[in-house]
Amino acid sequence: MEYRKLGKWGIKVSTIGLGSWLTTGTTINQADNDKLINHAYNLGINFFDTANVYALGQAEVVMGKSLKSIKRDNIVLATKVFFPMGDGPNDKGLSRKHVFEQCNQSLKRLNVDYIDLYQCHRYDPAVPMYELVQTMHDLTVAGKILYWGVSEWPASQIQAACDMAYELKVMPPISNQPCYNLLHRTIESDVIPVCESMGLGQLVFSPLAQGVLTGKYKPHKPLPPDSRAGNENINMFLKGRNYLETEVLEAVEKFATLAVIHKTTAASLALAWCLRNQNVTSAIIGATKEQQLDENVKAINLKLVDDLFVEAEKILKPYADL
Repeated sequence: MEYRKLGKWGIKVSTIGLGSWLTTGTTINQADNDKLINHAYNLGINFFDTANVYALGQAEVVMGKSLKSIKRDNIVLATKVFFPMGDGPNDKGLSRKHVFEQCNQSLKRLNVDYIDLYQCHRYDPAVPMYELVQTMHDLTVAGKILYWGVSEWPASQIQAACDMAYELKVMPPISNQPCYNLLHRTIESDVIPVCESMGLGQLVFSPLAQGVLTGKYKPHKPLPPDSRAGNENINMFLKGRNYLETEVLEAVEKFATLAVIHKTTAASLALAWCLRNQNVTSAIIGATKEQQLDENVKAINLKLVDDLFVEAEKILKPYADL
């Protein structure tokens, strides 16, 4: 396993992380998740990511139980706050009240004393930046979190958060968690440059475009019933993009063929493409099977020439969000 510093900061995380969106507490039960977590750890994965809103807290509960068998010091545990956790006016967003209360709830659900990385799941225009930055500082001083970060924030607000933190002489955000893959590259234009200049690392989610870049979905063929796309309970996010359109799947087939020619797999090539960017600290995968973990971890050992990445981009760039 390879480990990278999270941006310019001292903490190091595995270049492959294991997430829990649409899997833990939803499609994976406790016993299977226990096996998956332990297998991931044995492969060298030390970064585990979740959020309070995943399965409305159940993902944190299941994740916490699965991680109890691993020495706490050996893992980097991340969760998030922002989305509604109830119907009340203060049950969502990034207000001091909601963040403090949800941090305490996440600690209980995860059954830990502290959170390594606490992330603002989206930007909240209703909350002054001073309030948020000071809140994160106070949680740090209280020993409830070690670092904080953001997820899917625009570049301008990442810059504003860093500026406010340095003005207050407190710890700034150290990470951003965006969607990033060969079909979704919007962060390249402004988010990555701002993060590079301010020292934030990227913890990218959906590096395989929710499984599309593995080549499992074939044009003009039915969706596999045991796949994310074939599961009507969790495929709404996948169907919201253009990933399953015929021309995209045909391009992915060409991409998968390219990978085979170079003696690798489409999944490994897609992950290696993400990790080629040194501002990307870790690619978060949503595996549900141990063999998927085995396959995805192979990406870190690929010795690929830049020309291969260029060729892969040429195939998929016409269908990518840039």
